[in-house]
Amino acid sequence: MTVAELDLDLDIFAGPFDLLMAVVLREEVNLLDLQLGEVVVAYIEHLEAEGELELEAATEFLVLIAALLELKSRLLLPGAEEEIDELGPEEAVEELLARLLEYRRFRAAAAMLSGRFDAARGYLYRTAPLPPSLRRVAVDAATAAYDPDRLGTALGDLLVVPPPVDISHIRPTVSLERRLRALRDALSGRASIDFDEQFGGEDRLTQAVTLFALLELYRKGEVTWKQSEPLGPIEIRRQETV
Repeated sequence: MTVAELDLDLDIFAGPFDLLMAVVLREEVNLLDLQLGEVVVAYIEHLEAEGELELEAATEFLVLIAALLELKSRLLLPGAEEEIDELGPEEAVEELLARLLEYRRFRAAAAMLSGRFDAARGYLYRTAPLPPSLRRVAVDAATAAYDPDRLGTALGDLLVVPPPVDISHIRPTVSLERRLRALRDALSGRASIDFDEQFGGEDRLTQAVTLFALLELYRKGEVTWKQSEPLGPIEIRRQETV
């Protein structure tokens, strides 16, 4: 069951849970009048009726309820009303979505770490206890377990300076800020440039980041581009700012 399938029948609202979230964020329902405990009870009763629990849907419900609880607690705390009034419906929606996406990122990271731990479980080691022959006996009565020369060789290997680490396979970092500067410098004093002529000699990663920088300049209204045919040359034109 998804959160959207939860049907509520409350004193001040009747309908699906996702609609309740929408009317609360649009301030059509006063959050102070909404009993969030009734929403939780309705969700639990629905789970009992279904007889199954989907962890992903349940976790999403908990995140949304926690966000509503935080917003309601801010309204109830003294001096917090002005701060909530400054938060418009669209900003409240963005805040809830940002928190939900952040939760999903952390859940994905936890799943990845758990998978790596399970994959490396066969390589984990534990400190072994002392052999039975060395337990509760004097040092003079202990027998050598390893050859002293072997121990000396092992300690000598620790003193050898290891060779430098080969980092030739690591690709250099390409920042968006540098590619923005490169585009602006290329268009400085010129009305237009050809993308392939200007950046065709760069590696694929640099070209990809340059395309992102081109989209950013287009969003800011600094440049536009033209491509007469598919896979044809891309002409970048500088727009005059008013």
